[in-house]
Amino acid sequence: MIAMFYQIENEFFTCEIDDMGAQLHSLKSKENGKEYIWYGKTEIWYGQAPVLFPVIGQLIDDKYRYNGKEYSMPKHGLARKLPFAVKECAGAKAVFSLESDENTRASYPFDFELLMTFELNGKSLKNTMTVINKTKGEMYFSIGAHPGFNCKVGDIIEFEYPETLATERIDSDNLIIDKKFPLLENSREIEITEDIFKADALILSGMKSEKLRIKGENELEFTFGKCPFLGIWAKPGAPYVCLEPWYGVNDGREVKNDISEKRGIEKLAEGETFEFFWNAEIIK
Repeated sequence: MIAMFYQIENEFFTCEIDDMGAQLHSLKSKENGKEYIWYGKTEIWYGQAPVLFPVIGQLIDDKYRYNGKEYSMPKHGLARKLPFAVKECAGAKAVFSLESDENTRASYPFDFELLMTFELNGKSLKNTMTVINKTKGEMYFSIGAHPGFNCKVGDIIEFEYPETLATERIDSDNLIIDKKFPLLENSREIEITEDIFKADALILSGMKSEKLRIKGENELEFTFGKCPFLGIWAKPGAPYVCLEPWYGVNDGREVKNDISEKRGIEKLAEGETFEFFWNAEIIK
């Protein structure tokens, strides 16, 4: 299937979204042509801003159980590899929709609609993710964002408040290690070095901050809100960083009998809606 790119704009920026996965493709300044979104160079990392739904990270053996039945689910779920319908695209706003069908139900036995809304407001881009439970009963899911922003080794990630944080890590099977590694001690700054992502993503929880800044040649303020987990990742030494608010997390080694027992899993009652957003304000 050929990807289609849809554009929104305001007086400051143009923004392009790929209907395949409703993935953010570009955020470019009208003033100087500067691009803020990683361009997805295949030999480094082909992604740009994948949508993580209905799982985040890796499941043990790519499998989970629900109501006594086993299902298969790839890393980061289904949404990033499926085409979204365009519900609205005009001016500074676009809305994309993914609805369950017989294909999604083969690996995820719930009826849902996932809405991805992108809106430019001044020098900010806001991405709102909305999950609607259309199942006759409860629904379990995780959801997260994964936008990659252009930056360089030596740039600084600065949290809103001083933080004391340890990072979780994943092993060679992309499963959470049962150990935490100290990262910040009453400090706000993480320097992006050649080796900081050598052991893969930083997986943070318990943040006081609800936003951070990337400080370097490009500077932006990223609001992630009250997400329970924040992933920060790039290929080691690559000229981008992914800022990833997560409502969910990778499996560990402990096998769970049902997805309802999964760490970080979200639950919606019939007809309920879950919504969160991230916002990127361009400073320079």
